[in-house]
Amino acid sequence: MEMKRVEGGVCAARGFVANGLNCGLNPDKEKHDLALIYSETPCQAAAVYTTNKVKGAPILVTKSNLTKSGNIARAVIANSKNANTGNADGEEKAYRMCELAAQELGIQPEEVIVASTGVIGLPLPIEPIENSIHALAQGLSAEHHGDAAYAIMTTDTVRKEVAVQYEVGGCVCTVGGMAKGSGMIHPNMATTLNFVTTDVAISSELIQKALSEIVKITYNCLSVDGDTSTNDMVSIMANGLAGNPEITEENEAYECFKSALYEVLMNMTRMLAKDGEGATKLIECTCAGAPDLDTAITVAKSVICSPLVKCMMFGEDANSGRILCAIGYAKADFDINKVDIDLASKAGTVAVGRNGTNIAFSEELAAKVLAEDEIMVNIDMHQGDVSAKAWGCDLTYDYVKINGDYRS
Repeated sequence: MEMKRVEGGVCAARGFVANGLNCGLNPDKEKHDLALIYSETPCQAAAVYTTNKVKGAPILVTKSNLTKSGNIARAVIANSKNANTGNADGEEKAYRMCELAAQELGIQPEEVIVASTGVIGLPLPIEPIENSIHALAQGLSAEHHGDAAYAIMTTDTVRKEVAVQYEVGGCVCTVGGMAKGSGMIHPNMATTLNFVTTDVAISSELIQKALSEIVKITYNCLSVDGDTSTNDMVSIMANGLAGNPEITEENEAYECFKSALYEVLMNMTRMLAKDGEGATKLIECTCAGAPDLDTAITVAKSVICSPLVKCMMFGEDANSGRILCAIGYAKADFDINKVDIDLASKAGTVAVGRNGTNIAFSEELAAKVLAEDEIMVNIDMHQGDVSAKAWGCDLTYDYVKINGDYRS
């Protein structure tokens, strides 16, 4: 299947519009803090949520809405600056956000997905949202996808948008998305809000299955700092406007859709890792030659989650024993004596471990490899034919600075 990247983020697919603005939750008037996405036709919808036992009010309301609507959605409303979590009136205000969006769009509140991100434990002021919802809806446009992506950013330094197109059965299909996340990111699911849209016609059962499977090998393989947040969500809406026969079974069309969804979520996962709070380097760990997928994922995640490995990357010090150590305490069954380790970047590749032991290597080449801003840790277990990737970033002084005064 030929696939190409296209512009447009959540508005790349037919029938979707979006907008974002500053409603006053963020005192910085230059920073958007309220986003809206809308489909001109009803969508099959699916979502995956944080595994934290403490769940933000918007997650509880979104779950309830999708249950009531039979997994049909038309819109997403999301705010930044305030997570609306841990508050007695949280669900009431989250549902009020759905009502406000529904009134402006002429749909039902249960057809709205709601999300919030920001400081946990502070009451969410609803008045700024009430006062701005009309202007937000009036400004909906396919060209405003970037404004929506900007509105969900917190400590992010860049917008995160990806969209791809492919053709199947003579129909051009599009999958696009936007994401936010920089800190408080750790498997499974993190302080990330991720909204995906597509014009593919697909059943609600299969869109949920595809989303859950792809999240397992993308977002659930992402870690910045070891903290799993309370508000994490990946949602997807499919409006069917591509005109393809509805995908109701796991056939070639379904595999094509999954491939496109993987491309979008994988690239947004990389963006989230690279934009980790204070980060200077993206770390991508590939574990190949594993006996099964869970082992490959577990080992790769163990490496990118290691604080010592993260510090090693920041310091550009090829202390490969830290990588071997992180592999060794991974909670999986394998023979460490068969494991090889390489470090790689666009500056080259250096072998640092063979057969479960460290080996002599060129410190000069290793320094060049680690000086780049994207570092690959390549592990070959030589115990099977399954591989998986995990993504993270280095741990820097700026991470502490950012989180030392996060509420301000």
